[in-house]
Amino acid sequence: MAHANTSFALSEPEFEMVKHIIDIRDLEDFKFSECSIYKVPCNLRKVNEEAYTPQLISIGPIHLGKEESKPMQEHKKRYFHFFWERVYNEQAMNSYKDYLETKEQEIKQCYAHKFPEISKEKFMDMVLLDSVFIMELFLRNSSWKSGSFKHEHEYVQTKSFRFKHSDDYILTQSWLSKDIARDLILIENQIPIFVLKELYNTVVPEVDKKKEHPSFVELALEYFAFYDTQRSSSDETKVLLDKNQQSKKHFFTSTILGLKKPLDKSMPKDRYKNLKHFTDLIRFFYLPAEMGNSGCSLNVLRTATKLQESGVSFEKDKERRLLDITFNKKPFLSSFLCLNCLPYLNHFKARFVIPQLNVDHTTECVLRNLIAFEQCHYPEQPYLCNYVSLIDSLIHTRVDVELLVEKEVIVHELGSDKEVATLVNGLCKHVVTNSTCYYETINELNKHYQNVWNRTMAALWLVYFRDPWRASSTVVGIAVLIFAVFNFLRVVDYLF
Repeated sequence: MAHANTSFALSEPEFEMVKHIIDIRDLEDFKFSECSIYKVPCNLRKVNEEAYTPQLISIGPIHLGKEESKPMQEHKKRYFHFFWERVYNEQAMNSYKDYLETKEQEIKQCYAHKFPEISKEKFMDMVLLDSVFIMELFLRNSSWKSGSFKHEHEYVQTKSFRFKHSDDYILTQSWLSKDIARDLILIENQIPIFVLKELYNTVVPEVDKKKEHPSFVELALEYFAFYDTQRSSSDETKVLLDKNQQSKKHFFTSTILGLKKPLDKSMPKDRYKNLKHFTDLIRFFYLPAEMGNSGCSLNVLRTATKLQESGVSFEKDKERRLLDITFNKKPFLSSFLCLNCLPYLNHFKARFVIPQLNVDHTTECVLRNLIAFEQCHYPEQPYLCNYVSLIDSLIHTRVDVELLVEKEVIVHELGSDKEVATLVNGLCKHVVTNSTCYYETINELNKHYQNVWNRTMAALWLVYFRDPWRASSTVVGIAVLIFAVFNFLRVVDYLF
C-alpha cells in the first residue's frame, strides 16, 4: 500500500521506460499525497473481513451498489426529501450542486483507488445523496438528544415542516441507529468531510444551527459522542463543546484555585481543523493534546501479572484520553513498596496509570479500522497501533485480563475474560510499526521489573501488605512477636 507522501514525479528516461506498460496519463492524474480514504490492505482484511465491511449502509464509491446496502437506499432518499423540506431553498441547493461539480476531481483524489466503472453523473449523485443523508441524520440526532422530542406524540418543527419522532425509523430503532453509526466510521465507507462542511455552512438554515453547533465538526462530535471515552452523556458533550463555559472553567480552576492544569481535558477545537473524514475524527477522540517522542524500546513489555509481581500498581483514569498512558514513581520512596497498602501513601507506589478501556462488541471493529487507517495514512504517527501493541503486551492470558478488570483498567461486556484476551491478541496481526510513542514508558517499566529489590519488596507486599486488613494483621503479628521476644529476654535475665 502506498503512503500519503509518495511522489510519482517521473524523469524523461523513466517515462520512456514505463509508458508502454501502463497508462501514464492515469498515473499522472493520481496523486497519493491527496489520498485519505483507502481500501483495507488484503493482509489486514483477511484476519477479520467483517470488521471492515458495512453491514447496513454504503457511503462513498467503494461499497456502492452492494446488495446488503440496497434497503437503506430508500431511507437515504427519504432523508433527502426531509432535508429539502427543511431547507426549502432551491438556490442554495443548486449552489451546492455547482460546488460539488467544481470539486469533482478534488473529491476523487481523496480515494486511493479509482472507479472507472462509475460515471461522472452517478458519482456526483452519490456524493450529493450521501452528504445530504448524513447531514439530515446528524440534525435529527441533535434534536432528539436535546430531550425535547423524545415522546412519540411530540413533533420536531423545522422551517417549513414538522415530523413526529415515532415516524423516524432510524432514530427509534436503537439497534439500527447504533449499526449505522458503526458503518459511518469504517475507513472504506467515507466521503471527504469538506463536502459536509460546505453543505452545513451554505445550505443548512440558521434556525437548525444551535449555538452549541457553530460548525459541522461540533455536530459530528455530538453524533459520535458514544465513541468518545471522555464523554459519558450528551449533556456532558454539550458542556465540553461550549467554549465560553470552558474558558470560564479553565480560568477559575487554574487562576483562582492555583491548579497547574485545568480539570477539563477535552480536545482543543483546532485539533479538528484538518480532519479528513469520520475515521480520522474517531482517531482524534483518543489522542491526547500532545504525544511523546517516538523511539524503539529496548525490550518487549512484560505482562500485567509479571509487572504486578515487581510492585507495579495499575490504576485507571476516566478523565484522560485513551492513549494518555504514564508510569510514575518516586526514585527513593518507591523502593519501599510494602508501604503502599494505604490509599494516601501513593508516594510509595510505582503507578502505571492507564485510561479506562471499555470493551464491547463494536470495539474490535473500531480499533481495526483505526489501525488500518494509520497503516495507510499515518505510517510515521501510528499512535493507535502503538497503543494496541502495548495493551497486547500486557495481556497474554486470561489471568492478565482478570487483573486489569479487577483494577477497572478494562471494563468489558463480553462473555468472559478469555474472549477479551483473544480479541486483544488478534488486533496486531500483520500490523507493522517502526517505532512506538511509549518507548520511554516501556523501558522504565522493564527497568523496574528487572530490579531484584523491587521484586523482593513486591513479594513481601503481596504476601503481607496487599490490603489494609492483611497489613494490620501483619503489624499485629510483628507486635506480638516483639512482645514475646521481649518477655523471653526478661525471663532469661531473671533466671541468669
